Amino acid sequence: MDYHKTNDVFWMSLTIVFMLVPAVLIQLTLTFIHRDVGRDRPLVLLLHLLQLGPLIRCFEALVVYFKAGQNEEPYVTLSRKTNLEKGREIELEIGQTERTLATHRNAFKRTAVIQAFLGSTPQLTLQLYANIQEKYTLSVRLALMIITLVSITYGALVCSVLAIQITYDSIKVRLRPAAYLCMVLWRALEITTRVTTLVLFSTALTHWVILVGGLNLLFFFFLPWVEFWVQKGSLAEGVEKNFSKLGTAVVLCMFTLLYACINVFCWSAVELDLAHQELINRKQSWRRLVFYYSGRFLENLILITLWYFFKSDFFEYVCALLVVVQLLIGYCLAVLFMMLFYQFCHPCRSLFKYNVHDCLHCICCRHRPASRRGSMPPSYSTAATMLKEEPLELLDPQNCLPPDERESLA
Repeated sequence: MDYHKTNDVFWMSLTIVFMLVPAVLIQLTLTFIHRDVGRDRPLVLLLHLLQLGPLIRCFEALVVYFKAGQNEEPYVTLSRKTNLEKGREIELEIGQTERTLATHRNAFKRTAVIQAFLGSTPQLTLQLYANIQEKYTLSVRLALMIITLVSITYGALVCSVLAIQITYDSIKVRLRPAAYLCMVLWRALEITTRVTTLVLFSTALTHWVILVGGLNLLFFFFLPWVEFWVQKGSLAEGVEKNFSKLGTAVVLCMFTLLYACINVFCWSAVELDLAHQELINRKQSWRRLVFYYSGRFLENLILITLWYFFKSDFFEYVCALLVVVQLLIGYCLAVLFMMLFYQFCHPCRSLFKYNVHDCLHCICCRHRPASRRGSMPPSYSTAATMLKEEPLELLDPQNCLPPDERESLA
């Protein structure tokens, strides 16, 4: 209403777009996951058209939950999970009720991610930009910004947990409170510093931020499609049996759009494989994670440096250099908590080949003088590992030496 009264068409249009797009995508996601396209459920489809899909889904889940256990039902399928703590395989009988509730849980998790990165993230960015431009903060707006930040952090947390569950599908995954604490700090710091950097840059170079955001979005949107084209794969079968090839392509485009929006602000924790039925590559390349955070840190450094030199007169009353240092330290802390999570708190860290300590140890021994390299003790850590694709011989400090120095030591 305020935008309409002040005839601010640009901000009013952005607000409407960021409200409608995630709302429509949430309805489509619920319809797709529950596979209602080919089923005779006109009332449910009508409620989705009226943007009441989440309400009817919550009602259905509650009805199924309260009816559970009243009638004895045969199991539908058997699920075998490996318990890493006990070292044995567990066989679980899954009934129709539990399967239906699991479908509802998966649907709500994915809609939370959509709402977080297609709705809450743009709203947080706009609200922070409005605060800086108006040079004061309303209590209501501050409360909304805190709520949206919690929503985005929760969405990123769901992404990380889903990535672990998909990658280690045959393992019973249990996350400890310390793991959740590390992930919350990691994601909150990463998202906060990223949004703040983009907003500050937009206050100095308003039109250039559109180019930066657009290039980021296009890069992550077309990256899975380029990999799909290089591999000469075919469109994933079984995405939805009632969809044609055009419908499957549209669904995959929406999926890659969500993937791109997540990666613009934080690491998505998954790699897309459009040729695979599950659309997720379980054998993740940890090199991509290193490249992502290295490139994102460099981009944030460039953006915040440009803001420092082209900032407006309003920031003359603020210690701009301190703001730059705080943002860089905040992003470094986010990376630190991520490394702590993979090193000590990852539920499947015992399955990794090498850990953060081993990788850092090998990197450090590459830069040390040759006189000290030969006396270095071997790695002693047995905790979580970051990189899977490096050869195991790299863990030997002598193998980090150049070939000539290795022969002289022999």
